[in-house]
Amino acid sequence: MKALDIDYVRAQFPGLASGYAYMDNAGGSMVLKQVAERISDYLLNSSVQLGASYQPSVDAGARVMQARHSVMQLINAAHPEEVIMGGSTTHLLQILCRALAPSLGAGDEIVVTNCDHEANIGPWIKLCEATGATLRVWEVSLDTCELELADLKALLNSNTRYVAMTHTSNILGSVNPVAEVAKLVHAAGAKLCVDAVAYAPHRLVDVQASGADYYVYSFYKTFGPHFAVLWGRRELLLELPSLNHFFIGQDVVPYKLQPGNVNYELSFGCIGITDYLLDVADKIGATGSERERMQAAFDAFEVQEDLLAKRLLGFLRECPGVRIIGKPDTQGRVPTISFVVEGMQSEAIVRQVDAHNIGIRFGDFYARRLIEALGLSQYGAVVRVSLAHYNTLDEVDRLIMALDQAIDSLR
Repeated sequence: MKALDIDYVRAQFPGLASGYAYMDNAGGSMVLKQVAERISDYLLNSSVQLGASYQPSVDAGARVMQARHSVMQLINAAHPEEVIMGGSTTHLLQILCRALAPSLGAGDEIVVTNCDHEANIGPWIKLCEATGATLRVWEVSLDTCELELADLKALLNSNTRYVAMTHTSNILGSVNPVAEVAKLVHAAGAKLCVDAVAYAPHRLVDVQASGADYYVYSFYKTFGPHFAVLWGRRELLLELPSLNHFFIGQDVVPYKLQPGNVNYELSFGCIGITDYLLDVADKIGATGSERERMQAAFDAFEVQEDLLAKRLLGFLRECPGVRIIGKPDTQGRVPTISFVVEGMQSEAIVRQVDAHNIGIRFGDFYARRLIEALGLSQYGAVVRVSLAHYNTLDEVDRLIMALDQAIDSLR
C-alpha cells in the first residue's frame, strides 16, 4: 500500500489552512470538510420534522437512519438500535447511569478508576450515592502509571455489578487492555463500561472486539461535529427503563434513551467521518470490505502518529528537568503526550509557546483525580501535546524549538 499523502489529508481539514499548528487535538480535533458539507446539506435541504407522511419528512427520516447505520458500521455494532447518540460523552454516561439506577441497591458494588475523565467517574459516584451501592476505586500504579490487572482482580467479587474505565487515558496516553479486563469483569458476573474518547481518534473502534457491555466516545474529538455515541449490547439496552415520554415504551431502542430525539443535522454530518476513512483507504490502495479499508486508513494514521510522537518524546527524554507522565516511548500508547518540568508551572510554559502560533494546552483535562494521585498539582497540572495524523514533522519541530526556548527562558 502507498504511504499516507499528508498534503491530501490536510486539505480535507479546512481549519489547517491558516498555518496555525493545532496540537490540542485531544481537546477537540479539526473538523472534516465532508462533515461540514453534510451538516450544511441537511440544514439547507432536509430541515423538516421527522415522522410525517409527506415526502420531505420521509426523506429526512431516511437520512437520519442512514446516519445511524453509518455509525453502526464505524463502531462495528451488531444492530442499528444499539447506537444511541447525544450531545456529549458526559451527557450520555449520565443518561446511562440514570437508567441503571432502578437495578441497583445496597450490597451492590461499582468499580471506577482514578485515571478516567470525570465523565466516567462522577456519574457512577452519584449512582452509588442514589442507590446505596458501594464504590470501589481501581487506582493507577504509582510505579508504572498503568492500571494493573492484579489490582482489579483484588477488587472484583460476587457483589460487583459494573466496572467503568477508559480505553485510553487522556493524560497518560496509555492504551488499556479492555478485552482482557472484560474477561475478568464478566467472570465476576459484572458488566464493563468503557470511555473511548481518547482512543477513537487513533484506532478504529470495534465495540464487539472490545468485550465491553457499554462503550462511549465523542465525535468532536474524532474529526466530526460536537456530538457523541453510546453503544450498548442490544439485550442489555432492552432491559433498561425508558427515560423518554411515558408513551415511549421500554422496547423502543434507542429512542427511549434519547429524550427529545437526536440532533438530525449533526447525526447526518457524522457520515462524513466514514466518507473520509474510505477515501483515505482508496488513496493508499487498500482493498477488502469497508471495515477492512477503514482499518487500513487507521493503520496509516498510526504510522504517521508514531513518527510524530517519536520525534517529540525523543526531545522530552533528553531535555533536563522534564518528566514525561506515562510511557516514554511510542509502544502501547497514542500520541497524547503529557509532561511537567521541575521548578516550573505548566501554564507558564504553554503561554510562551502560544506566541509561536502553536496550540497546546495546560491543565488537568478533567482527570483531576489522576493529577492529584500523581502529585502533579504543584506544577499546576501538566503540559499536554495531543497530536493527530494530520500533524506534520515540521509542526513538531516548530513545537520542539518553541518548548526549548520556553523552558530555557524559565530556568
